Amino acid sequence: MKHNNEIQGSHFRKHWQNNVKTWFNQPARKTRRRVARQEKAVKIFPRPTSGALRPVVHARTIKYNMKVRAGKGFTLEELKAAGIAKKLAPTIGISIDHRRKNRSLEGLQSNVQRLKTYKAKLVVFPRRSRVVKAGDSTPEELANATQVQGGYMPIAREKVAMELVKVTADMKSFKAYDKIRLERTNKRHAGVRANRATDAEKEEKK
Repeated sequence: MKHNNEIQGSHFRKHWQNNVKTWFNQPARKTRRRVARQEKAVKIFPRPTSGALRPVVHARTIKYNMKVRAGKGFTLEELKAAGIAKKLAPTIGISIDHRRKNRSLEGLQSNVQRLKTYKAKLVVFPRRSRVVKAGDSTPEELANATQVQGGYMPIAREKVAMELVKVTADMKSFKAYDKIRLERTNKRHAGVRANRATDAEKEEKK
């Protein structure tokens, strides 16, 4: 070590045990969460414990847009196509998002089908036991109804089937880089070549 420098005194005698945090309440928190879920299920009976029905949407950005997830709510267009009034939807456990827009026909059709499936399985309890109104389920359906625990109509991502192909000699001899460069060159000179062909036709006619 060169020069007349100060001898370093490393301070490793800190009271580190004063800064250590522990979590000994994890088992109690787990029990508390389970009890809270049970109390909530009893409170909202006979509604599903997972809450309102939500649509299937694609995630944002190029990185995640191939994945599907649950959206905030169904659009007014989807509700109209499924034959559900927008004022009725929140009362039967369907979430609504008036800001969302349908960008594709496939997404619209899938969510409409999701609403129709939900509507077919729906059991509507009357507000008062003695007063039955239009749209309420029959006594037989009410007797057989059970509360759905967990996710209702979960969103499942479809797996694309892969087809195995035997590698041929043509595949081995194919040079992808050269093909890409050739196509880029053809695209870059497409306009010039088209103009040359047009000029050549004019010269032949003369």
